[in-house]
Amino acid sequence: MTERKTNADQLITTIISGIEDVKGKEITVLDLRDIENTVCDYFIVCEGTSNTQVNAIVNSIQKQVSKTLKDKPWHIEGTDNAEWVLMDYVNVVVHVFQKQIREYYDIESLWGDAKTTQIETSY
Repeated sequence: MTERKTNADQLITTIISGIEDVKGKEITVLDLRDIENTVCDYFIVCEGTSNTQVNAIVNSIQKQVSKTLKDKPWHIEGTDNAEWVLMDYVNVVVHVFQKQIREYYDIESLWGDAKTTQIETSY
């Protein structure tokens, strides 16, 4: 169990680094491990200001994870319109939104029982 947590911690740190490299905004980590019947252990939610930035965030995450951990997402969807891109790393699922789409779906509220961590950015 600890190996899985260590791997998840490394993956989360690397994903956040990828988001920060291209100035993704409002980064939130939702810990879903104490909630029954969840699809994964963690959600990472962030936003970009345009479809160009959303795609840049997705590409940055992929490059960072590939370079640092030699891993790739199991599945990615939403890159065509880049309003909401989902990246599935099995235990960690990343949601990259444009601001208005994030507000509309408000997935943080849907998972209100999750332990939430806001990531402070310096930009």
